[in-house]
Amino acid sequence: MPTVELTKDNFEETVTGSKIVLIDFWAAWCGPCRMFGPIYEKAAERHPDIVFGKVDTETQPELAGAFQITSIPTLMAVRERTVLFSQPGALPPQALEELIGGIRAVDMKDVRGQAPDSAVAQ
Repeated sequence: MPTVELTKDNFEETVTGSKIVLIDFWAAWCGPCRMFGPIYEKAAERHPDIVFGKVDTETQPELAGAFQITSIPTLMAVRERTVLFSQPGALPPQALEELIGGIRAVDMKDVRGQAPDSAVAQ
């Protein structure tokens, strides 16, 4: 599945309508972002059941601000409307695959019991 451009208009619908969403906060001028882009695109092809979204921080400053993105690229993983991972820096392919496996393996009942305030949307 190709990546999806996320904007303030489709962000909430995408996150609430999908079980797992990975979000790449990036900008065209960012060298590490350009290096991470092809890795992210290939992972999207390998995992069609996951939504791979991209937020251009230059055109979507409201979204970047809402998630307090101060460094790019930043990768965020949301499962069942709960942020499970958010970290700046480009990941190598193997680390991205390990992250995806870890996100899939999370016991969401346990997460919701421990951190109900981490939800993206109620």
